Amino acid sequence: MNIRYILPVVSLLIVVGVAACDKEAPFRTVTYVADVEPIVQQHCLECHVAGKEGTEKSGYLMDSYEAVMKGTRFGPVIVPDSSESSSLYLLVAGKADPSIQMPHGKAPLSSEQITTIRLWIDKGAARD
Repeated sequence: MNIRYILPVVSLLIVVGVAACDKEAPFRTVTYVADVEPIVQQHCLECHVAGKEGTEKSGYLMDSYEAVMKGTRFGPVIVPDSSESSSLYLLVAGKADPSIQMPHGKAPLSSEQITTIRLWIDKGAARD
């Protein structure tokens, strides 16, 4: 191989390798059922089901996709395509009122879980 072709080929391989490792790459599919629902089940349903404190205080039920999308008695908490306008993301990412941490009284979500929620919202908050 001619030496003048080595640098462009190596550069291309590096770019492709980085894109393949990037979990936020545009081709990553994120859905509620496959990616977000397991996070909700593990971290949110302890409080955000009928009769529990989280639902009683906020009106936010999280026991189904439809309930998650409906929001609280104060309105929606997810604005599809805009995590920065979605209070669910702002709360779990610690970007809202510092006195309100979700999940309440528990360890925060991992950065990977927060990224998954952000990507899901930014990509339209699809169910499937």
